[in-house]
Amino acid sequence: MSFSLRHSLRSSLLAYPRLTRLPSSPLTTTTTTTTTTTRSLTTTPPSKMRLPYVPTPPPTSSEAEQAIVDRITARRAPRPLQPLDLTLLHSPPVADGWNSFLGAIRTQTLLPADERELAISRVAVCNGAWYEWHHHAPLAVQAGVSEGEDGLGVVKRQEPLLIEEGDQKKGGLNERQWAAVCLTDEMTRNVKVRDETFEKVRGLFSEREVVELTAIIACYNCVSRFLVALDVGERNGTGPDDAAH
Repeated sequence: MSFSLRHSLRSSLLAYPRLTRLPSSPLTTTTTTTTTTTRSLTTTPPSKMRLPYVPTPPPTSSEAEQAIVDRITARRAPRPLQPLDLTLLHSPPVADGWNSFLGAIRTQTLLPADERELAISRVAVCNGAWYEWHHHAPLAVQAGVSEGEDGLGVVKRQEPLLIEEGDQKKGGLNERQWAAVCLTDEMTRNVKVRDETFEKVRGLFSEREVVELTAIIACYNCVSRFLVALDVGERNGTGPDDAAH
């Protein structure tokens, strides 16, 4: 090969950059880090509850706050504090007022237990508050309401319940029970109550009972909206027939 040809080939090779082997250790480190991160996410899924519950027993910063915890504990006895209590106690004054109001609604009203629990259970269905449902549907059964399609099955229906359709849709519910769930339905879905619905309720209940029934429905609409907004008890996305936990 002539000198001029060798010189030309050498010049062409030198024009390309030299390939260099990348070090292996960074690749190994990256793979290890990724594996570790993935394993951590798999073993510690986030909680569905949107706020942490306060510890049990709830910490207090004053005698007044401890008195609030004691009042709530006394109303719940013999049961322990519930997830709702352990959420509300982030604000002790709110928890105290809530406890007083709910205590009056549940223990000092004269409305029969079956009608009260049917109304509360219907609120739960309309608002998708299944934590509320799993607490109060069993109380309706304890008060004499059938668990079957002619009892709680009526309350679980997703369509609106209209007072004038009682002959076709009320199943085994009596006139007062049907009126209670229809009033609940309209107050919860529409806020406003039709005249024909109120006239039926007014003809079946005393003035005190009308006030108490209306207050119960309004109260548990408040409760259900709080439960669903924060997913207290982690029941959002379930339904009335899912097992309680």
